[in-house]
Amino acid sequence: MSSQESTQRSKPASYTTPDPIVEIRDAEVYFEMDRGVSRVLDNVSVDIERNEILGVVGESGSGKSMLASAMLDAVVDPGILEGTITYRPDSETAIDVLSVSKDELRKLRWEEISMVFQGAMSSFNPTMKVGGHFEETLKAHDYDVGEGMERARELLADLYLQPERVLESFPHELSGGMQQRALIALSVVLEPNVLVMDEPTAALDLLMQRSILSLLETLKEKYELSIVFITHDLPLIAELADRLAVMYAFELVEIGPSEEILRDAAHPYTRSLLNSTPNLDAPLSEMKAIEGAAPDPVNVPDGCSYHPRCPLADEECVAEDPDWRPTFTDEHQVGCFHWDQAADAIPFNIDNQGGER
Repeated sequence: MSSQESTQRSKPASYTTPDPIVEIRDAEVYFEMDRGVSRVLDNVSVDIERNEILGVVGESGSGKSMLASAMLDAVVDPGILEGTITYRPDSETAIDVLSVSKDELRKLRWEEISMVFQGAMSSFNPTMKVGGHFEETLKAHDYDVGEGMERARELLADLYLQPERVLESFPHELSGGMQQRALIALSVVLEPNVLVMDEPTAALDLLMQRSILSLLETLKEKYELSIVFITHDLPLIAELADRLAVMYAFELVEIGPSEEILRDAAHPYTRSLLNSTPNLDAPLSEMKAIEGAAPDPVNVPDGCSYHPRCPLADEECVAEDPDWRPTFTDEHQVGCFHWDQAADAIPFNIDNQGGER
């Protein structure tokens, strides 16, 4: 652990929410490798508020999926997960996710915190009808199959699918959008409180992406879900999410209300990410790629991890890792020494006023 301790960077927790259902504190995931310690989650602290949709965004390889795995204590060997993950099903109960038994963790993962992965085809057994997946899941968790299948039909109908047709179909007989919606229904059939979604619409066309996002808002309200939606596409999730958490180089760099971040993004990376993402409101010619490349997890720069790509970087950024600090409101926080200069240095290539992009 000496190599781990010598390079550890620490930040205080970001803004704590009034009624969190999940609290993540100092979560860190690393792999011991021949060439050094590969740190793929770097001291992340964040709350997931009860009944909110939190969008977690960043470039590919920024640590978003590892954060999802950490939440469910599902980091694969030989990865090492440290920190604290606390699940609060109600205001008086606190469950230490990293300390429960294997049986308790198995129940927790489906019955309390469930997950939807990218690519439904890889999540379904191609030799089993979709209905069989629901029945198998219900039996494995000792749920009443009859009642559970009625709930499955209701969920499928809520997602604008024909329940009997879907349940009697093999996965390959459904379109990509139908498969993904069926997978969402399967993930919610055990009535979890938290739904973690890792790039669930990445393989779908834009129309289907937006359709599923609108359905998620309906599911959230009807079934009182807290949703963590992980994506590389910031504009896609911004209209759905209550808050956005931006990741770069395996750590959080900015978090706050979605509309405020779209209007007044404070971290140079967030502003550049918005300018680099294609969307319907600006021609492709106005998109500007972020210069440089994200760091190797074995060789994350000292100081601010973004400084090699940042137009505002100075000696302080190279030498020190910035603490979290409030920006325009306490809820909107950023890890940047020069956040108040970011808007002038990196103007948006389109108007984001009103939270629309």
